[in-house]
Amino acid sequence: MPVARIMHLVGVLCGFCLLAHGQEFSDFITPTPLPAGHTLVLGFLGGRQPWNNATEGTRRFALRLRARNLPGVHVETLENRKRKLALELIQRAFDSTRDGRLDVSERRAVRLVVYGQSFGGAAVVKLARELEKLDIPVLLTVQVDSVGRGDDLIPPNVRRAANLYQRDGLLVRGEPEIRAEDPQKTEIVGNFQFSYKNRKVDVSGVAWHKRIFRDAHAKMDRDPDVWAKVEELILAELNEE
Repeated sequence: MPVARIMHLVGVLCGFCLLAHGQEFSDFITPTPLPAGHTLVLGFLGGRQPWNNATEGTRRFALRLRARNLPGVHVETLENRKRKLALELIQRAFDSTRDGRLDVSERRAVRLVVYGQSFGGAAVVKLARELEKLDIPVLLTVQVDSVGRGDDLIPPNVRRAANLYQRDGLLVRGEPEIRAEDPQKTEIVGNFQFSYKNRKVDVSGVAWHKRIFRDAHAKMDRDPDVWAKVEELILAELNEE
């Protein structure tokens, strides 16, 4: 077999290995532990998208938020299957004593915002539930066209929650309404509906099958108005205290 062909096959196999391996803790740039009063913002991507896919709305928004250079704000994105990695980052970020656990005072000091799109929206709620078991609070959750089971009920460790969705898709439609498990502890900021009937959104670069079978879902991910609303919600929370 020609050397060039061998090298090509090696490259393909290496690519598959990297894809299978996925995201690692070393991919984060957030320093740990964080200084007191700093906030961690985590975004979950949808589908099988890698954490650093800059064509997806979740990652594009994260990069834009980072570019603001907001004092004390750290932004990371994750693959929606990497909730354990998210928990590890949260634990390290707020473990000020570096003893490998979060005591009562450290848990109370956690400043965390979580958002996500599609399956990433469902991952937001799943992560919040896991954090509830650990008695770790969440300042704000934001779901964008959330797709998944049980993603409509927000646990009481979340202070505020918001939901952005569309119902125009033939096959994929976002969760239309989120509600608080305990309305005394969680404020539902709103369920904001977006419509894509007869509305043009630039979906150039989106795979053809997504444009055909998940048109409205794809448009919502690329809709600048959607991410402007996400930004508005997160900045309002960051400026709350």
